Amino acid sequence: MDTTEILITIRKIVRSINLESKKIQKEHGVSIPQVLCLSYLHASPNFQSTQGEIRQFLNLNSSTISGIIDRLEAKGFLARLPKQGDKRVVNIILTNKGAALLQAIPPLLHEQLNLKLQSLPDTKLNQMKESLNTLVSLLNIAGMEAAPMLTSEDPIQAIDEE
Repeated sequence: MDTTEILITIRKIVRSINLESKKIQKEHGVSIPQVLCLSYLHASPNFQSTQGEIRQFLNLNSSTISGIIDRLEAKGFLARLPKQGDKRVVNIILTNKGAALLQAIPPLLHEQLNLKLQSLPDTKLNQMKESLNTLVSLLNIAGMEAAPMLTSEDPIQAIDEE
């Protein structure tokens, strides 16, 4: 069996994610992980969360999340405020400017894919999951950190660094 078609299909997926990322960056000045951070805050109670909660949701390391939050704060899309009653805890809060940016950005690929995946029967979803798990196993990347969304900005570590 020729495996070229499989590799081409994977490349199409990766390329579409990269193109979306470049388009969002060019048109709106933010990366996909930054958009996902803002989206998480938008869905959070009172439009706020802690850095640890954001890190856990995005499944990225602390330094990556710190950088995302620093860049968004510098652009005025979110703010850091000490928690009332416990000054040791800092809440990350979505600003009006951040909410307006979210309204301007079209639905992301992962949102579109999620809706379409939900319409598939369980048997098809299980087949897809097994196939993707096989790819992950073949590439020996099971332990790689990854956000639960499609992004191209995730830091990639060499396999021997893990």
